[in-house]
Amino acid sequence: MSGALLSFSATAVAVRALASTFSVFEILSVRNASGVLILLILALFKPELRPGLRPRRIKLHLTRNVLHFASTDGWAYSLTLLPLATVFALEFTTPAWVALLAIPLLREHMNQGRLVAVTLGFVGVLVILRPGAETLQPASLLMLAVAFGFALVGIMTKRLTMTESTFSILFFMNLMQLPMNLMGVSGAFWLKIDPSHIIALIGVCAGGLLSHYCLTNAYRHGDASMVVPLDFLRIPLIALVGWRVYGEALDPYVFVGSACIIVGILYSLRNEAKSA
Repeated sequence: MSGALLSFSATAVAVRALASTFSVFEILSVRNASGVLILLILALFKPELRPGLRPRRIKLHLTRNVLHFASTDGWAYSLTLLPLATVFALEFTTPAWVALLAIPLLREHMNQGRLVAVTLGFVGVLVILRPGAETLQPASLLMLAVAFGFALVGIMTKRLTMTESTFSILFFMNLMQLPMNLMGVSGAFWLKIDPSHIIALIGVCAGGLLSHYCLTNAYRHGDASMVVPLDFLRIPLIALVGWRVYGEALDPYVFVGSACIIVGILYSLRNEAKSA
């Protein structure tokens, strides 16, 4: 989850850097195409990965990727409308939804620690959003819908890890989402690429693949309702990045809300450790 945290943050910065030149569909098309290419090269040199190229559980793969496609594009579009810290704060309603959905869909147990993490997560988001203030705008509502979509994707990812390899999940994610993103592209957008875009493009390609590699493996080894809340730690990190790189104001409400969220996470982790 530490790898996922850093990779998602790097991807967000890279998307922001490219957004003035490329559309969301163009950026994500590059990410998917590079993902397919990298994974095929890995399969070429590592025969043990090749079984992951065989299509299995295609309906679940397709459902997951259509929803993930819509949510990811909504997330990337929101990065161009809202401060980074606000986007990430709104995205972090996802763990609460995952914890609640995991009970009926994955038959996971909601213990006291997880309930505290969910409750304080909602409280933290309310503190950050301050309903009725400027932050409650259409773009914010879009991000709330994106967060629920990501929660459903997380549940489906956990189900896939029960039978499918990480390599297979990543390969079909990029393979299926590539044509979806290309449908939103018009013209030869690659002609707009110049040397100043190289670092940001590497960030999108590497960060996009590594983030999902780390996140999928985290789902494989832990309950969904415990894995996802750890991602709340992106809030203070991305707020500092937005402040240093883009001069975005450090909103004290973001940190007060983040403190509520982190206290809930730490309590839940302590409770899980005791149970173990």
